[in-house]
Amino acid sequence: MARLTKNQKAALSKIEAGKAYTLKEASALVKEITNTKFDASVDIDVRLGVDPRKANQMVRGIATLPHGTGKTVRVLVLCTPDKEEEAKAAGADYVGLDDYISKIEGGWTDVDIIITMPSVMAKVGKLGRILGPRNLMPNPKTGTVTTEVGKAVTEVKGGKIDFKVDKTGIIHTSVGKVSFDADKIYDNALEVLQTLARLKPSAAKGTYFKSIHISSTMSPGIHVETKSVVGI
Repeated sequence: MARLTKNQKAALSKIEAGKAYTLKEASALVKEITNTKFDASVDIDVRLGVDPRKANQMVRGIATLPHGTGKTVRVLVLCTPDKEEEAKAAGADYVGLDDYISKIEGGWTDVDIIITMPSVMAKVGKLGRILGPRNLMPNPKTGTVTTEVGKAVTEVKGGKIDFKVDKTGIIHTSVGKVSFDADKIYDNALEVLQTLARLKPSAAKGTYFKSIHISSTMSPGIHVETKSVVGI
């Protein structure tokens, strides 16, 4: 078993064993127990009482974090020439179509989000085997297949995220950076949780929110008391 570092021991000493913290307490505590030299991401892990193997219990959605993600999001827009200026004006990092499709076919995937249009999905769809495993494939359900490419770019750059339950029933997503004020971390986390609450499948029975944990990139997880979160 690996030995704990001095910083890891210090972080664990600030977490009371067996205690479930309120979301506000956890949002402040995650800042206290993070000692990285870089601006670590703050993540939330939510174990849901669903069976992702069943289509009627799949949970997938989008949320717009009120304070953004704190990350620089690299956006590629695959669109027709008449939409290129709209995408560029909205702040897209890369704009084009056939040239970028060729680059992706050659193995280039150095982006975080890909936005495209319904009219070019026949071309983009051929990239599924490359983009799918990297969670980069555009999807109408997440707003990344749209005729309003400028609006989509603005939303993504402004803090719009999408999430999907994994095969073990867990939602994992980032809700900001350790440099954020605790109140901003709280607001972002609450937005994700309340969005998840609205997405509860009617087929899901029993306890929906089984557990919630908040952590930073290299910190221990902090158990959050679900009853402390309004609206779930």
